[in-house]
Order: sequence, then structure tokens, then C-alpha cells
Amino acid sequence: MDLYGLIGHPLGHSFSKKFFNEKFQNEMIDAEYRNFDIDTIKSFPTIIEEYSNLRGLNVTIPYKELIIPYLDELSEDAQAIGAVNVIKISRNHEGVHLKGYNSDVIGFTDSIRPLLKPFHKKALILGTGGASKAIRYGLYKLGIETCFVSRRPKEGMLTYSDLTADIMAEYTVIVNCSPVGMFPHTDERPDLPYQFIGSHHILYDLVYNPDETLFMKSGKEQGATTKNGLEMLILQARAGWNFWNE
Repeated sequence: MDLYGLIGHPLGHSFSKKFFNEKFQNEMIDAEYRNFDIDTIKSFPTIIEEYSNLRGLNVTIPYKELIIPYLDELSEDAQAIGAVNVIKISRNHEGVHLKGYNSDVIGFTDSIRPLLKPFHKKALILGTGGASKAIRYGLYKLGIETCFVSRRPKEGMLTYSDLTADIMAEYTVIVNCSPVGMFPHTDERPDLPYQFIGSHHILYDLVYNPDETLFMKSGKEQGATTKNGLEMLILQARAGWNFWNE
């Protein structure tokens, strides 16, 4: 039986295990998907050595960037993004070969593309973690200029207090890549000037639990188009399966 899995910490909220085990059962694929909750990236080689039937891994917080030095090869997208969320594991008489991919960018671009209009030319990215790198690259591929928004002042980035009416009118796509608003903290939202959001805006939240975050609800009340991260998750999982089997 082939084995697939997810590495990260913590993994209590994992979507992938349920998704893939249901897929294996429904499609009668002789495989199993497990969570590997590791509290340090240094444990990663042990997993590769211990499970000789391991064919592929997903990577989540906080290891999407830290995993890269352990890999033998990166896809073009993963190289450009600087973050990996899929690893293909190949074994032969020469040993083990680990190739890193980024399926987040595929899931995101395929999910947001139907919402985009010609006036969506600039985007604010809330948060600066590994996922935000894939979002920036995806928006770049869609022809949309981006700017990061950080809680603390950083070079080349805006802070939330910098977000004036003019900036909000200019940046009509807003993507939340932070965990703000995720269950159980459903009463929280990014500190945006929501009064400057209108019907030309898209508010896209990578969070999918709850279905409608306070960020999304606040945007919808102003007439914005909103979307959560569930479809992105499903699309990136399918892309990951294709990477493992290419």
C-alpha cells in the first residue's frame, strides 16, 4: 500500500487527510494518507527513512520555506515562490529523490480567476508568511500588481494604518493570507478601513473555517464580492495528486 501524508505543526485543523482518504476509498486506490505532526523540521529525514512506501507529502505551516534545504529539486513555480507545499518522493537503486512543488498557486489562481474584472489591476496581500508568497506569485501571473500589508513597519510594505481611502480605491483585490478570523477566533478580522470598501472590491480569504469570516462579512456589507479558501484547498489538493503521479 502506498503512503502519503502531511507534515506541519500543529495539524489538528488538517483538511488533507480527510480529502485524500475519502478519495482513495471512493476511487478504490490502494493508499493511505497520514498526518505527521513534527515539532521541528529536523525530524523530516527520519520520516523519509522510516516509511519506505511513502510516495508523497504535503507541507503546511510552519515548514513551507524551511523544507527547501532538504529537497533535491524544485519545480519552476516553487523556485520562483520560495515556498513548497507538495513533495514527490521517488525511490530507485540510486536512492531517494525529493522534488518540491507549489500547488497553492494553482489552487489560488484557478479559484480567483472567474471573479476578476478588467478594473482589478492591484491587490493588497494581508500577511507575509509562506502562503502569501504563493498568492503574490499567482497574482503576478494573472497580471495584477501587489503590495503586502504587515502589522509592523517593513521595507516595501504598507501597514494597516497606511490604508487611506485613495489606496483602498486603487487596490480593489484584497487577499487575507493571515490566520486572523480563523476558528475559534471568529470575532476577529484584519484591521482594514472597511468603510472604504465598495462593489468593485474582491475580498478573498484563505481561511475556510468558518465558511464566512468576519473579514468576508464586513466586505459583503459594503457590496464587495467575497470568497473563502475552500475551493482553493480542493484545487491545490488535486494539483498535488497530479504532481505525485506525473
